[in-house]
Amino acid sequence: MITVRRVFWDRLTAWAFQRFSVYVAPFVIGLGSVAVLLWAPHQFDTSGTVPLSFPVVADPSGALSPTAAMARLRNAPTTARFSTHLSETPFWFALNLPADARAGATFIDLPSRHAQTVSCWRTAPTITLLGAGNRQSTSGAMRFNKAGFVLKLEESAPDASILCKGSFSGPAYITASALSGDKLEATTLDFHEGASLLTGGLLTLAIFVFVTAIINREWTYVIFAAWLVGNLRLTANAMGFDTEWLGRVIPSDHIASVREFTFAAYYLLTTTLFVELFRRELKVIGLRWSLNAVRYGGCLLMAAAFTLSYQHFIPVLWASASFCILVLTYFLVQLVIKARSRTVLWYVASMGIVLFATLSEVLAAAFGLKTLAGTHSPVVTALSSSVLCAFAIAERMREERASRRQMEIELRNTYDLTPIGLFTLNGEGRFIRANPALHSMLGLPQEDYSKYRWTDYFAGTAERDLSELLQRDDSASIEIEGAAGAVTDARRYSLRAIRANGFIEGSLEDVTDRSKAVERLHFLAWHDPLTGLLNRRGIEHAIDWQCSEGKPWALAYLDLDRFKLFNDLFGHGTGDEILRHVAARLVERLGPQVRIGRIGGDEFVCVLADMDIELAIERCRELVTALNSAPVQVDTRAFQVRGSIGVVECSQDERAPDALAHADRACRAAKRGGNARLVALPKGAPAFKERAAEISLVEELGQSRLPEGLFLVMQPIMSMHTPTEALDFEVLLRLRTPDGAVATAGKLIAAAEDSGTIVAIDRWVLSTTLAWLSENRASLSTTRFVCVNLSGGSLNDEHFLDELFALFSQYKDIVHYLCIEITESVALHDLEHTERFIGRVHDMGAKIAIDDFGAGQTSLRYLKKLSVDALKIDGEFVRTMCNHPADIAIVEAIISLARNLGMRSIAEWVEDLQTLQALKELGVDYVQGFAIAKPQEAYNILAASSAASFVSDADVKRYLAAEDSPQGQRITLSHKRVTAI
Repeated sequence: MITVRRVFWDRLTAWAFQRFSVYVAPFVIGLGSVAVLLWAPHQFDTSGTVPLSFPVVADPSGALSPTAAMARLRNAPTTARFSTHLSETPFWFALNLPADARAGATFIDLPSRHAQTVSCWRTAPTITLLGAGNRQSTSGAMRFNKAGFVLKLEESAPDASILCKGSFSGPAYITASALSGDKLEATTLDFHEGASLLTGGLLTLAIFVFVTAIINREWTYVIFAAWLVGNLRLTANAMGFDTEWLGRVIPSDHIASVREFTFAAYYLLTTTLFVELFRRELKVIGLRWSLNAVRYGGCLLMAAAFTLSYQHFIPVLWASASFCILVLTYFLVQLVIKARSRTVLWYVASMGIVLFATLSEVLAAAFGLKTLAGTHSPVVTALSSSVLCAFAIAERMREERASRRQMEIELRNTYDLTPIGLFTLNGEGRFIRANPALHSMLGLPQEDYSKYRWTDYFAGTAERDLSELLQRDDSASIEIEGAAGAVTDARRYSLRAIRANGFIEGSLEDVTDRSKAVERLHFLAWHDPLTGLLNRRGIEHAIDWQCSEGKPWALAYLDLDRFKLFNDLFGHGTGDEILRHVAARLVERLGPQVRIGRIGGDEFVCVLADMDIELAIERCRELVTALNSAPVQVDTRAFQVRGSIGVVECSQDERAPDALAHADRACRAAKRGGNARLVALPKGAPAFKERAAEISLVEELGQSRLPEGLFLVMQPIMSMHTPTEALDFEVLLRLRTPDGAVATAGKLIAAAEDSGTIVAIDRWVLSTTLAWLSENRASLSTTRFVCVNLSGGSLNDEHFLDELFALFSQYKDIVHYLCIEITESVALHDLEHTERFIGRVHDMGAKIAIDDFGAGQTSLRYLKKLSVDALKIDGEFVRTMCNHPADIAIVEAIISLARNLGMRSIAEWVEDLQTLQALKELGVDYVQGFAIAKPQEAYNILAASSAASFVSDADVKRYLAAEDSPQGQRITLSHKRVTAI
């Protein structure tokens, strides 16, 4: 019971002391201070001072004697305050004490702080020097007092007139007053009290602000502390005690320079402080150019302070200060209108007082406005502006403290609510702080968790990883593993950490799922998702790696036979299961050390490392046997899977695309030979040379230029009705290689299509053909048509078609010879486009033929829309028609179709007499092939009279001669009349 009561009284006493110290004592102090200021008498009674009026004359030459000056002063007007207007020439003035001031007046006070020298004489009965003084010393009855001088009067002649001479610097005013010794002492003490009060108050405030700024790293407050010192020096100048600093006298020859620097520095500090304090608010107001002009004016003022004399510096100061005051006043008004912050209002009030006091001083000094002179107390101005600034600082501190408190609350909420684990460790690796997410993530208890260490939850290397992470300068993260047997077992975490104040601050994020997803994506980047084998990218990487090993190796390319049939009949799901079983058999047979990849639907590649070609062939033959030995079981069905394999021996400098291309070529050769075949290509095989030639040709065409060695040959096309009367032919492309061999157009066209230069090839063929026809037209009197092939790429190139028809216009007199051949697949790819093309060709006078008709999947329903002139029967049907009755039926159907549609029929690949006779019986219009003639050079065409003249086979010649006999002609005329294409 006693203990409870004691605790109660202790708490009550502490509460009472705290309330007294916070509320009662400051209130009593403030209230007492206000009461003393309002009602208590002043410590020093300065009343009783009598201002004196006096005449003043200037002495520009400085040559006037006291007698001459007295004579001039008799006619001069009197004044109680005289402005020197910055003149530094001597001034003479006469002082006469009024009758009511003579009694008890023993001193004449000359308070001007700008006075440099003062000398005074008694004028009666003779002119006698009473005393003199300058800023270094005084003599006679002249003494230093406050900011100026004081002259002690002789008691024996208090009513005598006193003549004084003085020189001044800066915006000086001449004033004088008579007072007693007691009053002089009181005014002097009052002056020093005000100076001490001002100096002590502003210096204390400046030191407080400076220390606060340094501790809190608030550089704006450093500027404010310097501004307070400048405010003190400016007020000291106004009061006249700026000749000393901290109780030490400033040498008189340095006072002018110190004043100039003070004014310029105060200007710069005021503008800089204004901009720093109201930076955000000034962005809203705008007119930044005016503030920049003020700041540049400060730079000019500082330069003037170091280069100009005090007399010439003052006008520059007045001009700069006036402009600065006007600009800052405008912005102060805008801040009051637009800003709602109490801090801004306190600052505005403080700077408003300073600007008003400065403006009044400037106007009074510059224009001699006596009404503004002495309207304010420098002490009151300095202290009130400083106190208001102190209020502003306090308000700013309160706002910042409230902002920090709000930020702390938000930070605490963020710390508690963030889904990422946040922690703090001490030097021993123990947890001293953790947010709820980390508690949940690691299973840390909510209380007394400081006994748990970092290593309790993470793998053995996690501590070393954390140490290495802390030594890094960047903010990168690392991934660590959870400890076995702990809550974190089999989990992965992303860790970030730094050292701060002797502790380790870090974040922890569970990235197990993301890590698994990344591993899965990495796996899929190199592997086939269906079978788990390498994909094309992975197998190419394996090939590149194998090439760097320097050991013999081979590449096997497996393609399943008729695999599409499984997908079509049983669905893709069944096909996928078959592929998985095949992949498993490959791995089982070849072993896990062999890198196997699936690079297509049913295509597999095996990198046979450290094997020569013989061993590779043996292993692949075993693989084919194993693949074919047992069917693949999928659900209740069993599928017999077979495959064809191509094996190539690879060199160490092999490129992955080349190796794959060679293996693919070998595999295709195996498939052409029948199912479940194996074809091996050792080094130096002709297939490699062919592949190299194809690559070289594609690369050459890929350089956007035509290969050298292109030329044209012509293969005659013979009319079956008038074989000896017409010389028609087809233009064929050939390439003469550097070794003199002639390559056919097949490989060239394929390479051109791969490299994208087929349009340039077609352009060259057409332009060369038309130019040749134009040049040799006179020698081609029996020629009725000339066939030229056009590729699908060119037909779909609008720019090429424009060039084509431009060529037709250029050679319009011979364009009727041309018969443009297009394949049926190209013609039917875009039917509307093909119809427009055929129409334009016919309009220009040329003809159109469908090449390789029957080779594709022709839709006869659309053939009627194409108004072509001829159908060229695919040579595969013609070459074997005498051996296969089905081919005869197909050829006969095409011939009949052409005849019924008003077209001519042309049979190509006619290689023997038997085929020629069969075609004649079927009624074909034209034939082309080796039975008639092989492709001829251009000069042979020009020397011939008809296509039949090229026939070299004796049996064919006799047959044609028999057909050309009168009996044969009568048989021919029994058919309907035949015209040229």
